[in-house]
Amino acid sequence: MKASAAGKCVKAALVTPLAQALAERIRATGPISFAEYMRECLYHPQFGYYGKREGRRFADFYTSVDVHPIFGRLLARQLAEMWDALGHPQEFYAVEAGAGTGRLAGQILDFAARELPQFYSSVRYVAVEQSEARRERHREMLRTHLEKGAAMSCGALPCDIPAGCIFSNELLDAFPVHRVLLEQGALREIYVGFNGESFTEVRGPLTSAEIEKYFQEQQIRLQEGQQAEVNLDACEWIKEAGRRLGRGFVLTVDYGHEAAELYNARHMRGTLLAYSAHRVTEDFFECPGEQDLTAHVNFTALDMWGRHAGLTRTGCASQMAFLVALGRGNEFADLCDDGANEVERIRARLLLKSLIHPEGMGETFHVFIQHKGVAQPHLTGLAGL
Repeated sequence: MKASAAGKCVKAALVTPLAQALAERIRATGPISFAEYMRECLYHPQFGYYGKREGRRFADFYTSVDVHPIFGRLLARQLAEMWDALGHPQEFYAVEAGAGTGRLAGQILDFAARELPQFYSSVRYVAVEQSEARRERHREMLRTHLEKGAAMSCGALPCDIPAGCIFSNELLDAFPVHRVLLEQGALREIYVGFNGESFTEVRGPLTSAEIEKYFQEQQIRLQEGQQAEVNLDACEWIKEAGRRLGRGFVLTVDYGHEAAELYNARHMRGTLLAYSAHRVTEDFFECPGEQDLTAHVNFTALDMWGRHAGLTRTGCASQMAFLVALGRGNEFADLCDDGANEVERIRARLLLKSLIHPEGMGETFHVFIQHKGVAQPHLTGLAGL
């Protein structure tokens, strides 16, 4: 879960190697789009935030996967139900985009091997992770499943996924976004400049006609002076996922809203935030490459652009509703390992609460599911809709 305590913005200084490199680039060629700045901050091959070791992330924020294995166990049950809905294909591709070090993959596969043996025999788990440093951990985290042929590790989505599910957990919120502003009735883009001492915001024309089209297709009109983010990469990603998927599902776990809420008057400054040391700020220029940058996901856009690749909206539920629906079938018996003592059981129940509490992760995160090549699927995780 991303941190929630507010922090004071400070003037950016060239205190990181990436800051120095970006300053030199801007001096030489002029201001860059915020999307390009964010891409470098997060994914620069040498200095980007997500190229750093996993331990650094825990110092800044944690995700549902880090709280308790029940998240992965219940997700495994949902994947098994998808396998059932597809008619038990001999090979079911469970493709996790943004797999990190393989923690979620291990939770899902360990549970499936133990509790869902028939499903496990058909699973071809693909842990997709762009960072080579994090992919190296897959050999350790998934050793048994790699040796059995139930899992594989790679740097990009497979070109062809005959049947299965492409899923992600807190991935799309970290895709680079364009920042825009409605000024005198016209959309302007917010660029990143450099004044000789620090990074600055510079307004200019839109870098792509797709930005205006993005708002037009969703029938969204910003208010005068309103700032907003546009995640064109997420639109392209969902289309590509749909194209590569033959039959099955795309499941996205992230924090976000439908477009009408995402761009309403409550979000006049947008949703972009920076996370560092469990502190959240709006100082996007502090220590480039050393802090996480995220923006809320637009589920309406995923729906609309997914349709271009044959994806149909299955449903969207809060993480609380999704996990409760999957867990109540056996009264959350998956929460504790066999032989757990009473202290361990109490601790597990407390951790579960943090995943489903309405004021915590439970309502902050949503599970958005799309399907392709399967008629009107019934999924337990969406049963409460």
